[in-house]
Amino acid sequence: MSSSVSRPLRHTALDAVHRSLGATMTDFAGWDMPLRYGSERDEHVAVRTRAGLFDLSHMGEITVTGPQAAALLNFALVGNIASVGVGRARYTMICRADGGILDDLIVYRLADTEYMVVANASNAQVVLDALTERAAGFDAEVRDDRDAYALLAIQGPESSGILKSLTDADLDGLKYYAGLPGTVAGVPALIARTGYTGEDGFELFVKPEHAVELWQALTEAGAGAGLVACGLSCRDTLRLEAGMPLYGHELTTGLTPFDAGLGRVVKFEKEGDFVGREALLAAAGRAEQAPPRVLVGLVAEGRRVPRAGYSVVSGGEVIGEVTSGAPSPTLGKPIAMAYVDAAHAAPGTAGVGVDIRGSHEPFEVVALPFYKRQK
Repeated sequence: MSSSVSRPLRHTALDAVHRSLGATMTDFAGWDMPLRYGSERDEHVAVRTRAGLFDLSHMGEITVTGPQAAALLNFALVGNIASVGVGRARYTMICRADGGILDDLIVYRLADTEYMVVANASNAQVVLDALTERAAGFDAEVRDDRDAYALLAIQGPESSGILKSLTDADLDGLKYYAGLPGTVAGVPALIARTGYTGEDGFELFVKPEHAVELWQALTEAGAGAGLVACGLSCRDTLRLEAGMPLYGHELTTGLTPFDAGLGRVVKFEKEGDFVGREALLAAAGRAEQAPPRVLVGLVAEGRRVPRAGYSVVSGGEVIGEVTSGAPSPTLGKPIAMAYVDAAHAAPGTAGVGVDIRGSHEPFEVVALPFYKRQK
């Protein structure tokens, strides 16, 4: 006989705050996280037009240190991490030997021999295990720091002004995909200009015991600018409009970075070998000749919403599959990302639809992203 034991949900340091705000909570990768506080559409619009505040403490932080930390990360990941300057960050991926994507990551270089790898919550243990295994033979340490950080994000056009009122850090000099240590409302933090919304914004890594204090300070400072608390639901529609991939949807172990249209993150020219190199070289060759399927955007002509797993059709034949779909508050129409046969991937391709519960609803093929902020 066997029995499955369900693990209790993990709670972030801000759990009591979310409940006091009346958040609708949901199980996300084993964490009890806020899905929304009120209207997810209003939260979405606030980020696009003003500012939103997110708890992202479910993300997985892994520290890599030591004389060969850079060499280890160059071997373990597909990007050229050794070329990242101190105080900068890079979007990259960790792949299997067969080229399949284990996760997409952001790597911050905190010091000459210290890096922080930020993994998706659902894959944090997988990434930690892979990095630990791949560290064999390198003079470097891989440390699980998931419990050492709370992560708050402030996103939207007013986010810089709000944050400036609470810190002396040089935010104007902080480039996109860069981070610097500083204090925010007296709280020590790593201030990173990164995000997952398509807007300007910041992610603040702090000790969990400082999370509530920082949340309250940001809330008070942003009250006059229209800052609102935001849940995971609007984070998903924001990233979808911005054409940003989500692991488990646009990215899986069954796809290589080249299959996902993200071959640019793979750096074959970097020094030394790396896990998946040979398989990714072959995938790059296939992508140059004729990619079997291409990730595209779809915009509905009607009102019905496509969802992940729905078939994309043309002329009565299945030509692809929706990976993410939702109503777009910005466009005012349902949108989706989908992998479709290359012959149907050009923007404006006629006759493309999505099978929504037996009805073939018409959609327009468009280039990604659906939304790009004005600089």
